[in-house]
Amino acid sequence: MPRRPGTPRLLRQLNDRAALELLLSGGPLTRAELGEHTGLSKVTAGQLLSRLEERDLVAVVGEQAGGRGPNAALYGVVPSCAYAAGLDVLPDRISAGIADVTGTLVAEVSVDPSGHEDPVRLVCGAVEKACAAAGVEFSRLRAFVIGTKGVVDPRTGDMRFSLDLPSWHGDVLAELRRDLGIPVTIENDVNLAALAERSHGAALGIDDFVLVWAGIGQGLGVMLDGRLHRGFTGGAGEIGWLPVPGEPLPTDVSEPQSGSFQRLVGGDAVTGLAGAHGVGGRSAGECVRTAVATGAEDFLDELAGRLAVGVAAVAVVLDPGLIVLSGDVGRAGGVVLATRVEEAVARVCPSQPRIVVTGVEGNPVLRGALDFALEQAREQVFSDTV
Repeated sequence: MPRRPGTPRLLRQLNDRAALELLLSGGPLTRAELGEHTGLSKVTAGQLLSRLEERDLVAVVGEQAGGRGPNAALYGVVPSCAYAAGLDVLPDRISAGIADVTGTLVAEVSVDPSGHEDPVRLVCGAVEKACAAAGVEFSRLRAFVIGTKGVVDPRTGDMRFSLDLPSWHGDVLAELRRDLGIPVTIENDVNLAALAERSHGAALGIDDFVLVWAGIGQGLGVMLDGRLHRGFTGGAGEIGWLPVPGEPLPTDVSEPQSGSFQRLVGGDAVTGLAGAHGVGGRSAGECVRTAVATGAEDFLDELAGRLAVGVAAVAVVLDPGLIVLSGDVGRAGGVVLATRVEEAVARVCPSQPRIVVTGVEGNPVLRGALDFALEQAREQVFSDTV
């Protein structure tokens, strides 16, 4: 395959892109600092900054005091040069957020989907509400990512099936792209939580780890070599269906909550176990939070042992080194539960992975959706430079 010749236009594009990425990751820089980091001369760095200023992609954001002579101007990426949107779609709540190109969350809203059957209208309405809250025109959005509880076909990007969102049929993605007029991606919610964990949480910068989502439902986000592993059909990580000793195998996989591991550690199982140990709470997360606060060690030990069944199965297959507990139960249990799960796994698993609690603040699915959307938005901005 012939190589693309190094034309002046191509070289400018490469330099502009490198500069924008550097300004986003390294913060405001002077012209001289930008030249040092990119290997460009002061003259070339100055020409580059002038081009990006003309396109309203960078601006002077301050000054750097030096020795003799005037202070050097500090340049930064203009936050409003592009925006991205993210959604976390649940059966009883839709959370929508808008972030600027630097990754700063500028608005987050919630929408009640009750009584609305059309997912396209619901999503469009949530995005419009988030844009209004952010004071951002819809036309400024460059990309949009939706996190859902379901299996997404990695070949088409469509929802393959979702027990919780039956109205999200196979044409939803095409309809959303048509109505919104911007790139739209649908992604599994736990995969997005794993992306957020790698960018903002306990797996910061780690290329190989697993996120175990423990809550009403169970899920798994697998990061290998810095990339999500989705599987051939998109079903990688559906750990609720993991067969486990002592729990019946499902006779109909279309029946929700019928997976063996789901029966062992799902919401109903956790609240039932808590009741047997005299621990109160209206939800699984609340029960675990109460147990941690009151020191209900027997309950926590038994819960950790149950979670360890699934965690150990993952560890012996993938040997990830780091496993992050997230979801309502994982968050509620915190370090207390994570430590117990690590000890229980170490008793049955030769690889003995390190197990920690999530470090992502706020809604990890929404944060992951915004991060994914920002990657696409930045790609568009960087590719548009001339």
